[in-house]
Amino acid sequence: MKKIIPFIIILIVIASCKSYNNTPTINNANEHSLVQSDTVSISSDENDYEIIIIEPGFNAWLLSTARPEGYHTQEWLESRNAILVQGWNQRNLQPYTYDPNLYEVRIDYDTRTDYGYEVNYKLYNYFLYFQLKYKQRLSSFTPRI
Repeated sequence: MKKIIPFIIILIVIASCKSYNNTPTINNANEHSLVQSDTVSISSDENDYEIIIIEPGFNAWLLSTARPEGYHTQEWLESRNAILVQGWNQRNLQPYTYDPNLYEVRIDYDTRTDYGYEVNYKLYNYFLYFQLKYKQRLSSFTPRI
């Protein structure tokens, strides 16, 4: 009996050392797994481009803090987005220098393509939100509202 008790204690210790994966996963196939207020879908009526941003707090920030639509011209937004996308993609290619959890996905933005005003407006504001929230600087421009 005395030999069984240490054996049982060792089994309990081993069982309690099991690691758990607490990383949240997003199942894109299940629309209910996403919180609607944290998901912003950007699409253009003029063409077939769509961007989906899943970032907690972005939608509320966009509605409450960002400059209203029409404040900047589409040309201005396109020029800023070209610079910001370039900075983003450079960081995406350097996972040992920059946090790979922040720059997970490369952004495929073609400056010769007309994405429409809404896509450029929300993309620019996402970059602004991202830089302010995570204290990053994607270009020489100071992120400000």
